[in-house]
Amino acid sequence: MASLNTLRTKFGIVLSIIIALALLAFILSLKTEMGFSGNDPRVGVIGGEKINYSEYYDEYEKIKSQSGAQEGDEQQSAMLANATWQSLIARYVLTPGFERLGLRVTEPERMAMAGGKQPSQTFFNAFADPRTGAYNVAAVSDFLAQAEANPQAAQAWAQLNEQARMEREMQKFFGLVRGGVYVNALEVARGVEAANDTYAGKWAGKKYSEVPDSLFNVSDSDLRAYYNSHKDLFRQLPSRTISYVVFEVAPTDDDLLNLEKKVTEVGKEFAVTEELKSFVRGNRNGKVADNYVSAAQLSEEEAEALMAGKTYGPVLKNNEWTMARVLSSKMAPDTIGVRHIVLPYTEEKLADSLLTALRGGADFAAAAAQYSVYDATAANGGEVGELPFSTFTGEFAEALGDARQGDIVKIASGDAIQLMQVYRTGKPVKQVQVASITYPVEASAETRRTVHNEAGSFMVNAKGSAETFAEAASTAAVTPRVAVIPQGERTIRGLEDSRDITRWAYGAEPGDVSEIFPAGKDYVVAMLTEIDDDEYASVEKMSAQIRAQVLRDKKYDYIVGQLSGSSLAEQAASLGTEVADFKDVTFSSFYVDGPGFEPRLVGAITSSDKGAVSAPVKGMSGVYVFEVEDVQTADKQTAEGEKVRAQAMNESMAQQFAIPAVQQMAEIQDLRGKYF
Repeated sequence: MASLNTLRTKFGIVLSIIIALALLAFILSLKTEMGFSGNDPRVGVIGGEKINYSEYYDEYEKIKSQSGAQEGDEQQSAMLANATWQSLIARYVLTPGFERLGLRVTEPERMAMAGGKQPSQTFFNAFADPRTGAYNVAAVSDFLAQAEANPQAAQAWAQLNEQARMEREMQKFFGLVRGGVYVNALEVARGVEAANDTYAGKWAGKKYSEVPDSLFNVSDSDLRAYYNSHKDLFRQLPSRTISYVVFEVAPTDDDLLNLEKKVTEVGKEFAVTEELKSFVRGNRNGKVADNYVSAAQLSEEEAEALMAGKTYGPVLKNNEWTMARVLSSKMAPDTIGVRHIVLPYTEEKLADSLLTALRGGADFAAAAAQYSVYDATAANGGEVGELPFSTFTGEFAEALGDARQGDIVKIASGDAIQLMQVYRTGKPVKQVQVASITYPVEASAETRRTVHNEAGSFMVNAKGSAETFAEAASTAAVTPRVAVIPQGERTIRGLEDSRDITRWAYGAEPGDVSEIFPAGKDYVVAMLTEIDDDEYASVEKMSAQIRAQVLRDKKYDYIVGQLSGSSLAEQAASLGTEVADFKDVTFSSFYVDGPGFEPRLVGAITSSDKGAVSAPVKGMSGVYVFEVEDVQTADKQTAEGEKVRAQAMNESMAQQFAIPAVQQMAEIQDLRGKYF
């Protein structure tokens, strides 16, 4: 019977269907100090609806409950935060939009999905038989019976149906989008030409870099005119800009000497202790390997010492002090070929019964296909393959180390029982289980305190203005760095553990200096220098980029003004350049030999007839003229094949961008950075 816990395990977070029908979801780390304190601040706006802290938090808790996830790292937190946000977008944008479109899931449709007649990934994830992979209608009935007496199961069933409804509505919406895509005859004909025609000829041109910038004056009015005529290029998300300094924590010479002394003392005890396992496990840097390894899997120095029963190290390697000893050894095959049957841990009696039958000569492959719950190998007779002995750990290494070809062993591990048949064994070699202690070379607590105090002094001295911040950085011999944090961004690229810094930036005012933040092994102090909530980046901020484009335009006009003559050779001479050949250019090309990456030039060449000198082409790196001398046509694509290809590609692209386009029209504001 499908239990609630089983449903949680198999189902996960299916609300991610909203965007890609496949998002993983994890847990958002929320801290108690982020409580409401008597208010309910706004954390976003979706489709004109204000999203308050409490609503977002409740949605997060619901998704957390559905997934059964535990708190994870920052990456997992970000993924769950995204799933929560997309769920709210579905509530305020997608669902109302579907209703206006008349997209609905009727009761017969819902019943067909739950009953398996209408395929539904949501229900399939929850109720598929793990052994066969087929949809299990009986499991649905069992779960409904459970839901009658279990409120949690009843709630889970309601959530399943809601998510299945959204999945089905999304399918209908994408169907409408695909249905609106059409490839006409002209596109098909052009596509066939693009696939079949290859062009060759001659070209001439001049690079913009060959024309000195000093010949041109770029005025403020030029910058403003370009900005106004290309304003959509400068659309931006609201952002925060910070200046920050990093106080790096590195070990001092004293730290290195003290660490070497400590390692030497521990190494002496490590080499003579008779209670090796207890000694290693009593050291926070100790580790007892779960598996056995052969000499071939160790470094030459390690193998020489350990295989002779000696202590390896302590030795400094890869910025770590390492010492190792052999805890146990055995002669075991270098490789083992195995098949297995995986059973739930509750099937002890079945496992014993099968073990008896298999040892009596029953067909192992047939038993695996019938009884194993691990689909990946059951369909192939339980075949796992030939693996190095070092692959096996714990109970598996103990059970298989002495096994001979043809043996069948029973191994209980975790929540499963495995029956394993050894069908091949490699040559016996000495295998060792290694106990080791490793000390990373790192700063001492005293050094960390010293660096923290330096950061504290900087924090005090840096307050006041950007100039004061820069002066304090110069005095402290640290270099200020700049980071722009767009709305919705949770971390700073290139800076470890930076979530708290971005959260601070969203709550700060320009000129505020932060507390000391840990960032990996280092410390960071930041100043908020700018809040930019404008829809478009300013001319001043984009002036360098705009100036480069205006210069390119002026150089284009200048080069075109130099062009003269009717033939390609005459035009090349007027530019002070020479004529060169090009070949193998197709519509799908990106490069032309000589000019390089020039999409416009490729488009002009593949749209030209033979024998005529082209008009000037305004490329990315220069100005070009050309003459097509030869066009070779091959039967690579037919009209029917091109129509199918183009239709499929257009449908895919339309579906891919449909939801992002809807979200853009909804004018979503993501203001969670201050709180989450």
